[in-house]
Amino acid sequence: MADLVEIVAALDLLLEPDGFADHCPNGLQVQGRSEVRTIATGVSANLELFERAIQAGAGLVLTHHGLFWDGDDPRVVGRLHDRLQILMANDVSLAAYHLPLDGHPRVGNNALIADGLGCVDPEPFAAHRGRSIGVRGRFASGGIPPDELERRIAGLTGRRPLAFWAGPDPVRTIGIVSGAASGHLDDAIALGLDAFMTGEPAERVMAQAEESGIHFIAAGHYATETFGVRALGAHLVERFGVDHVFVDVPNPI
Repeated sequence: MADLVEIVAALDLLLEPDGFADHCPNGLQVQGRSEVRTIATGVSANLELFERAIQAGAGLVLTHHGLFWDGDDPRVVGRLHDRLQILMANDVSLAAYHLPLDGHPRVGNNALIADGLGCVDPEPFAAHRGRSIGVRGRFASGGIPPDELERRIAGLTGRRPLAFWAGPDPVRTIGIVSGAASGHLDDAIALGLDAFMTGEPAERVMAQAEESGIHFIAAGHYATETFGVRALGAHLVERFGVDHVFVDVPNPI
């Protein structure tokens, strides 16, 4: 068993959420029981995730996408009511970390993707409201062919990406920003990178990539954001001796 307050304090210390101007509150969003034996991690705070986490005996659910976002209807009705009701009825806590989990250099989505793709010399990339959330890196030994990059991405994410192969061969450099970050393609172009990888595409990016001579790869919003929460779960197992289960609720977007 571990103390909820101590777990959240450790997460806040690791991820430094106060350093990010985010679109949502980071940290503890719903308070449940004070002692936690099992932590369930997942990408997005939704009813299926909560139901499966509770079935697994979780006292804390830890997600990348939480329940509350700027501009949302503040009333506790409909989906928000149902999601809060199941957490509170079972005395289960919810904590969520969004941009802090994208940008962390060790347990962040983008750092883990870069490492999984075999990048070397990772550096911060793609500033959002004054704080870098992505990673840029290079491929050693003169780079890799585009089809090898596609193979590595598919192996890492478990799905074939949507890609516009408009850049050079071999691919020597890449910028990575998980999730819905097509807007940061311009950052990769400005730096002269060979490739840019994100989760979701936007309609405009095909022409931008072709006209700028850069590879654009969209590997899935969900698929690019499973890495950080799983790493956080493993970190908490080591730090507090709790049990951890990753609840996979796949989303093709």
